[in-house]
Amino acid sequence: MSPASTLPDWSRAFGPSIASAHIRSCAEDFRVDEELSFAPDGEGEHLLLQVRKRNRNTDQVARQLARHAGVRARDVGYCGLKDRVAVTTQWFSLWLPGMPDPDWSSLEDEEVQILAQVRHRKKLPRGALRANHFTLVLREVQGEREALERRLQTISEQGVPNYFGEQRFGRNGSNLQAAQAMFAGRRVKDRHLRGLYLSAARSFLFNEVLAVRVRESNWNQVLPGEALMLAGSRSFFVADEIDDDIKRRFAEGDVQPSGPLWGRGSLPSQADAAILEQRALDSHGVFREGLESAGLRQERRALRLPVNALQWRWHAEGKDMQLRFTLPAGCYATAVLRELISTPAG
Repeated sequence: MSPASTLPDWSRAFGPSIASAHIRSCAEDFRVDEELSFAPDGEGEHLLLQVRKRNRNTDQVARQLARHAGVRARDVGYCGLKDRVAVTTQWFSLWLPGMPDPDWSSLEDEEVQILAQVRHRKKLPRGALRANHFTLVLREVQGEREALERRLQTISEQGVPNYFGEQRFGRNGSNLQAAQAMFAGRRVKDRHLRGLYLSAARSFLFNEVLAVRVRESNWNQVLPGEALMLAGSRSFFVADEIDDDIKRRFAEGDVQPSGPLWGRGSLPSQADAAILEQRALDSHGVFREGLESAGLRQERRALRLPVNALQWRWHAEGKDMQLRFTLPAGCYATAVLRELISTPAG
């Protein structure tokens, strides 16, 4: 299937969805709260803002903050992108060297509120989060209640495949189409858009590898030659042999199997793991070569997504369900939901 036409229905780990439900019936049904991975310095040229936003995407709020403070958009930092149709608590940084803290009172409205502000020495980099905390409401749930709760228990115990969410690829895969056109020679001057298209292509290749491993039932197993990522880190090492120590560390969650975030250089994986990755990506030369030409380098991403502190409760006479869980930075709640429910069309 051509990535320019539509997104594949990447394989699910636990079989077809066992229920249907409406999500995002309103912004309040999808809540996300960021947890920083560090404590602010309390001094410095950057102002950290904790912002609650509703029905706004991250880039819109960043530009709004920049205009209000009288700084350039590129002097605003944030840890990651958050959904528009949602209520999210997110951190931003503004570079204000020798400048006082702005008065935010005229900026705040029903859609944007400043919850906290503190000085810091550095601009917020992408990924500087310990976790994201989700509270989701599923409306008009249709399905067997006991089967749904059994699936939730399985997800709590085993995690889910760590797919990039569909929002990464744009509506109907539009970011992938744009990436394909860019790799074919179309100039993209906007750095933000160029980054989106590169990320979409890279994420697509990762999902393709992960889907093969899900189909072959080894997405949550250690293969010979596996590039194993250390939990909570981007570091990895290659498992030349799967000894008792590797098995123990995997069982304890200290290491995770990984897949490629494509770029220049050789695949670090070896043996069976490398053969599988090469086979999965053999037909995607346009994206592989485009990412290499753009200067990206080989990186890795964990294949398994642990779903921490998963809780659920029913309300509205059993028609609606609230889910609460915590995910590592850079991971998608939709990867959890797709193992659980389908969403009605329209």
